[in-house]
Amino acid sequence: MNLEFNIPNMVDLKKSYDEDGYNHIPELFSASDMDILNKEFNRYIKDCVPMMKDQEVYYVDKSNKDTLMQMQKLEEYDNFFHELFFNSKIKDLAANALGEDVVPRAMEYFNKPPGKSNPTPPHQDGYYFNLDNDKAVTGWLALEDVDDENGCIHYVKGSHKHEYRPHGRSEILGFSQGVTDFGTEEDKKNTVKFEGKAGMFLMHDAKIIHFASSNKSSVRTRRAFGFVYHGVSAKHDVEKGKAYQKKLHDELKEKKII
Repeated sequence: MNLEFNIPNMVDLKKSYDEDGYNHIPELFSASDMDILNKEFNRYIKDCVPMMKDQEVYYVDKSNKDTLMQMQKLEEYDNFFHELFFNSKIKDLAANALGEDVVPRAMEYFNKPPGKSNPTPPHQDGYYFNLDNDKAVTGWLALEDVDDENGCIHYVKGSHKHEYRPHGRSEILGFSQGVTDFGTEEDKKNTVKFEGKAGMFLMHDAKIIHFASSNKSSVRTRRAFGFVYHGVSAKHDVEKGKAYQKKLHDELKEKKII
């Protein structure tokens, strides 16, 4: 893989992750490397999306392919993205954050199409993961510039140090549960947002509360890759996860989203 990773000092990254609940690398990839990544992704859309299962590809409007908003399991359909997920320094960043070896669980794609997207509700990823502990991280790579207009990520700094907040059913695709008591003074005081250029990378703890606004632009997209890793000490309740995904899939199919 001919990509150069611009990684800060790992010790400093571990310290900030433990304290804040996330790492922020403003330019993991240069502009030229992002050109390579985006070209590879355009190829993936053309060559691989037609082979993917219904429950792995989601649209705002299934009849309009321009409204592609989420994909799962990219690593299963293409060697370039398999290598990026399984054998690149992104995996090393996950292991550094968790302090143990990691298991790749899912590589995902997220988009907020212009004028057609929903906000991402405040939530904690670990609430979805069906793990027996909280040893998991999500990496997030911006494929294009991101800011308040097209829906940058916000974290509640330090919220990973507390217990899970109550969650309730959300109608937002891909984020079926959201924090129901979000908006306290502590939430507001500790919220930080991350605007940046294509190539910006974030990695956050399974318990940190995070959210994003809708894409308010009429012309810009907000495309990103997600990388989910679990620590080797985490045990996954496979059957519970399958049952939940089937229920969600059936609901989405009924609504003609997939």
